[in-house]
Amino acid sequence: MAKHLYILTGASRGMGLAMAEQLLAPHHQLLCISRHANLALASLANEKACLIEQWSCDLADAQPVASQLMHWLNALAPDSLKSATLINNAGMIPAIAPLSASNPLELARALRVGLEAPMLLSAAFLKATLALPTPRKVLNISSGLGRRPMASQAAYCAAKAGMDHFTRCLALDEARLANGAKVCSLAPGVIDTNMQTQLRGASPDTFPDQAGFAQLKQSGQLTSASDAAKRVLVWLQRPDFGQQAVADVRDAS
Repeated sequence: MAKHLYILTGASRGMGLAMAEQLLAPHHQLLCISRHANLALASLANEKACLIEQWSCDLADAQPVASQLMHWLNALAPDSLKSATLINNAGMIPAIAPLSASNPLELARALRVGLEAPMLLSAAFLKATLALPTPRKVLNISSGLGRRPMASQAAYCAAKAGMDHFTRCLALDEARLANGAKVCSLAPGVIDTNMQTQLRGASPDTFPDQAGFAQLKQSGQLTSASDAAKRVLVWLQRPDFGQQAVADVRDAS
C-alpha cells in the first residue's frame, strides 16, 4: 500500500516528538532524524501499525546525513509513496550571551544545526524526489526570533532569519518546476519547551529580555508541545500550504 512519507528532524523530544506521535498512522511512513532514538516512539509506532525508522545523527555534521537521505530516498519504489514531506524541526541555542562573549564552537554548532542542516537536507530531499509524480512539501520550523532581533541571541536569530530567507528563495526555485514542492517557513508560536526554560533561566545581566520570557510562563501564555504540534500539522495540511513562503501559525484564519 502506498504511504504518505514524513521525514522529521529533532523528533526525539519537545514539539518534534509531539509531531512524530501525532503523525503515527497505518497509512504513514516516518523517518525521524535526531541525535538519539526514542524507544517509546518506536513502541507507540508498533501499536499504531505505522512504519517508522529512526536515525541517530548529529546534524552539526549534516553533509553525510544529507547524502544518506538521498541514497535512502533513491532506494524507495516511486509507487510506494502517495506524498513526501520533509519537516526541518531541529534547532538549538548556544549559551545565552552577547556575541562578543560567545563560545565560537557553540556559535558554529548552532548555525550548522539551525541553518546549514535544513539547507542540505532540503537540497537532498528535493533532488531525490524530483521525478516523483506525487505531492512534495518542505516545512521549515522557524521562529518569531528570526523576524525580530534580540540581545544575546545572535546565533539563533540569524539561523532562523536565514531559514526564512532561504525558504523564500526555494519557493521561487520550485515554482518554476512542473511538480515543484510546496514550501513554507513557519513560526509555531511560543511553546513550553526546554528552550523556553533556558531563556527564562538566563541571567538578566546578559539577557535583557529574561523577565519577558519569565512572564510568559507565569501568565500561562505558553503553548504545550502537543498543542503546538497539532497546529503546525493542521497548517501543513491546508489546501493553500506554500502560498506564503514565510508564515506564522498564529495568523491562521
